[in-house]
Order: sequence, then C-alpha cells, then structure tokens
Amino acid sequence: MKTNFDFDQIPETDWCPGCGNFSILKVLKQSLDELKINPKKLVISAGIGQAAKTSQYVNSNCFNGLHGRALPVATGIKAANPELIVIAEGGDGDMYGEGGNHFIHAIRRNLDIVNIVHDNMVYGLTLGQASPTSRRDTKTTLQLDGVYLEPFNPIAVAISLNASFVARAFSGDMNQLKEILKEAVNHKGYALVDVFHPCVSFNKINTFKWFKDNTYYVDENYDNTDKIEAIKKAFETDKLPLGVIYKNEKNKTFNENLNAYKNDNRPLYKRKVNLKKVEKLLLTN
Repeated sequence: MKTNFDFDQIPETDWCPGCGNFSILKVLKQSLDELKINPKKLVISAGIGQAAKTSQYVNSNCFNGLHGRALPVATGIKAANPELIVIAEGGDGDMYGEGGNHFIHAIRRNLDIVNIVHDNMVYGLTLGQASPTSRRDTKTTLQLDGVYLEPFNPIAVAISLNASFVARAFSGDMNQLKEILKEAVNHKGYALVDVFHPCVSFNKINTFKWFKDNTYYVDENYDNTDKIEAIKKAFETDKLPLGVIYKNEKNKTFNENLNAYKNDNRPLYKRKVNLKKVEKLLLTN
C-alpha cells in the first residue's frame, strides 16, 4: 500500500544479523504506513538498549533519553500535545528493569500511548546478562550458575493494574504482530504490546524455535474483557498466550483527567494562556 508518507528512509541498522528487532521494526513501519499516520504527528520515545535504537530507524520524531526513562518522557510529550501519537519503545530490561516504576505508573495514569516492549529475556546491549523476564535457571554471561529469581510477569502486572489494553505478540508471526500494533495505535488509552523475539547472540535458550514451541494463540471465542480470565491467562506457564489478553475501555485517559484539558483539548502552544496558570493547573493533578 502506497501513501504520501514514508517511514522507511533510514539507511542502516546496528543489530546482529538474525535479531528479532528487524521484524519488529519492519512491522512497525508497515503498521504506521497502513494506518496512514503522518510522521510529523508521531513521536517515538525511547531509553537505552538495542530495542531503544528502533526510534532512530523510523522516519519520524524521536526522543532518546536515559535508560528506563522512555515512559516519563512519553508522559510529558502527550501532556504537552495531545494531538500527537506517542509510542514508548524499549527492551524488557529497559522497560521492566530500570523503568519498572515508570511502567507501573504509566498504566495507573492510563496514558494514551502505545508501549512496545521488545522482550528477548536478556540484556543484549550489555552482552547477555539476565533481564527481569529471564527464565529461572537460565545461565548467562553474569549469572553463571543460572537465574534464581522468578521472571517478572508484565502481563499479570498490567492486568492487575487495570491497564486498558494488554497484548503479547511474537516477532516470528509478523501478520499477527501487525494486526496487534494497528489495534494498539487505534486504541484510546495505555496499550502494552509485549513482543517476544530471539536474541541470536546472547540467548541460546529462548530461540526462534523456543518461542514458537512455547506459545499459542488465544481462541477467537476468548473474552478479553473478562479480567479474571485474563489474569488466568497471564499466569499460564506451560505455554504462553499470544494475542490481545485484556481490554478495559472504561477509564478516562491521563489527558482527560488533566484540568488543563477538561474544557479545551488544543495543545498548550496553540492557546493564548497564562503560563503560570497552566503550570498551576498541571501541578494540581
């Protein structure tokens, strides 16, 4: 599908051959193109890591900040200009480790953003240490005797906090990933898309085949608005579910709760306003 926009003008990437990030980047560009998103209206907020480099390879606005800080930056961007489409992107270490506290409160605030997490169960940029989602007993370049902690469960955490959209995809199924990303972009409210993908250099256990063998798609009759059933799905361990696990569209978004936007949804820069008054309004929320 050809549009007037082109997200694919960035030449080379800096990933290892075979990395799952390539598929995620390709599908993200396809999704944005098919939705006819104007690159000037898109901002990708990212932290540090191999996954966070995605923002540099998409022809749009981007902000690369500190490790684990993509979500607070995304919060500020959306608060300042609600007309923008905001994507916060990073890896499982970046979002769930360094950024774990921001992950929790972004869900609670119900930011109208898409939070894409490249979940390869390892720290790739810093050469293979265990990440929050690494499986127990996994041996890494640092955990030589194996990981002894239970893996962090982002799906269960997001659902328990009443996130408005919680999905999991696999980079090996680009068609399903594209449909989920398009739905997440169109969704009003916080949308988590946790994407399984292989790290071919540092994770020799959770390979392409492992993800394929250890996941399944939720049934088409599955009710993703049932929170109890969604929690049950989140705690399944024999095989991990893929698809939209939970949807809750009842809560107001972060911007809808801001006094500064209750009677006027225009960005602040488009208004003739008293900046001190606006600052006071924002700080009262």
